Amino acid sequence: MKAVAEMSGLGEFGVQERRVDGGAGRRSERPGEGTGLVEHIYYTVPGEKVFLVERAKTLEVRCDEKLGRVLREKYETVMVSRYFGRGGIEIVPSGQLTEAEIEDLVRLSYNLSREMAEKEGVATGAEREMAAEEGADHAETGRTDD
Repeated sequence: MKAVAEMSGLGEFGVQERRVDGGAGRRSERPGEGTGLVEHIYYTVPGEKVFLVERAKTLEVRCDEKLGRVLREKYETVMVSRYFGRGGIEIVPSGQLTEAEIEDLVRLSYNLSREMAEKEGVATGAEREMAAEEGADHAETGRTDD
């Protein structure tokens, strides 16, 4: 499979590694390089939503529950995701799914995760805006209570 960063259609993303020794960390270099055995790598969209979990022998992506069910029924190398649960699938890249199909699933997962992060960001932004307005009202009236 191509490196995630080289896939077309993906915007910005972050990378976090989980090492066998329990350590974790963000890396700006290529994932998997460096010290310690990497247990799995998390790829996140802005907003810190995970869209891809890369393990030693499997990949996990977020997908629609119906699509996940169809893929699990069709391919024996596709199962329910350990990380995403029913909202995702875990794939053993053995050749049943082509590289192009896996790349499409990664892009779908990226887009779904980005939408989720944006929805959560909108709610958080609206809450901050309301709090700022309340603070301005209190400043004008001199009130300190709610």
